[in-house]
Amino acid sequence: FCPGCRALQPPGPRPDLFRLMECDRSFRVDAQQLQRRFRSLQRAFHPDRFGRRQPKEQYYSEQHSSLINKAYQTLLNPLSRGFYLLELNGVEPAQETDCDADSEFLMEIMEINEKLAESKSEDMLEETETLIKVKQEELTKEVTTAFERDDLQEAKKLLAKMKYFANLEDKLKNKKMPS
Repeated sequence: FCPGCRALQPPGPRPDLFRLMECDRSFRVDAQQLQRRFRSLQRAFHPDRFGRRQPKEQYYSEQHSSLINKAYQTLLNPLSRGFYLLELNGVEPAQETDCDADSEFLMEIMEINEKLAESKSEDMLEETETLIKVKQEELTKEVTTAFERDDLQEAKKLLAKMKYFANLEDKLKNKKMPS
């Protein structure tokens, strides 16, 4: 807001999502604190609050609201939060081929994919879902440790693996949806 006229100003060109959400720039985030900050910001900047203001301020409130949503979604999800941290540190995210050297990992992904493709019963799908969740939790812990050690290359490799499991989660969700 302008200190003089109190008019809403546009968001900065490349805001730090961690600073916006009042979080430490870390892979560990307090989800409840993040949610409280999200709600507080949305109350303050939601376009409905600016319905009687100048069109320019209405537009800026839409931009702020969109940015707040993006920040919340990015920081809430471990995978996107990890990629964002890498980006802030100038590290390019891993390419799909970066995991190709780990043949054991790729075999595991193929096996889970096959299990998913063959799953006919609800029980088999639940079993696969549990397996994927456990693997995601393990990887999240490993990524947390890598970031805390400031081992960005290890974090990058682990995030690439997390992405494979996120893709499996998406496949599972699609399979569970009634056609």
